[in-house]
Amino acid sequence: MPNGRFQGKVSIVTGSGQGIGREIALAMGREGASVVVADWNEIKAREVASEIGAAGGAALPVKVDISDAGQVEAMVRQTLAAFGRIDVLVNNAGIGHVKPFLSITLEEWNRVLTINLTGQFLCAQAVARVMLQQGGGRIVNVASISGERGGTGRAAYGAAKAGVILLTKVMAVELAAKGIGVNAISPGPTETEQVRQCHDDATRAAYHSVLPIKRYAAPSEIANTALFLASQESSFVNGHILNVDGGFGAAGLIFEPR
Repeated sequence: MPNGRFQGKVSIVTGSGQGIGREIALAMGREGASVVVADWNEIKAREVASEIGAAGGAALPVKVDISDAGQVEAMVRQTLAAFGRIDVLVNNAGIGHVKPFLSITLEEWNRVLTINLTGQFLCAQAVARVMLQQGGGRIVNVASISGERGGTGRAAYGAAKAGVILLTKVMAVELAAKGIGVNAISPGPTETEQVRQCHDDATRAAYHSVLPIKRYAAPSEIANTALFLASQESSFVNGHILNVDGGFGAAGLIFEPR
C-alpha cells in the first residue's frame, strides 16, 4: 500500500459493510490506514476487509451493534489488541426511516434514536477515552440534511440526526483542548442501497426539484469529505457541520429564467 495521508494511522469506520461506510473504509485503506471495518453484518464486514487486504492494506472486520454499550467496548478492545491505538473514528452506522409523524410507533421511534444517536454517542465516548490517553485523534460523525430542516416522514430520523449535530458541537467544545478534533458531515441524498429501498420515484423527483446539481451524490463523494475531516488537512476545523448536499442547503426558488 503506497504512502498516504493516513499512513501509520488506525481508523474505525462504523457501518462500513456497505454504502457510504464501505467507501470510507476502502478510501482509508488506500490512504494507508489500518482500518477496523465495523458493522452489524459480519459477512459484509469481512468482504470489505478482504477488499482492503487484497489491495495491500491492513483491515480487521468486527461485528458490532453500536446501540449495545458492551459490544462497542468490545470493538474498542479488539482494535487495540490488533493495532495498539485509535487515531480516527468515523461514526457512520445508522438506519434509514421514513414514516409520517402521526404513524410512528414508540418502538420505531426508540429504535431509530437508539441506533442513530445513542449509538454514535457510545462509539464516540469509548473511542475518545482512548484518544485522550494517546494525546489526540479525529472524530467524524455522520449527520444528515434531514437533521437541519423539516422534511416529510423524517420525524424520528431527523430528530436523531439533529441530535448528532448538537452532540458534535458539544464534543468539539469539550475535547478540542485535549487534542481531539470533532466535526460532522451532513450528506444530502446519496446513491446507497438504503436510499434505493427508501426513496421511491416521488421522493427522487422531490429531491431533484430542490437540488441545484440535479442528481444524488455518489458514496465516494461523501467519503472524500470524511477523509478530509479525518486528516490533518482540517487541523483547524472543529465543531463544524459540513454539508455535502449538492447545494440543497443554499437553494431557494429554483426555475429557468426567461
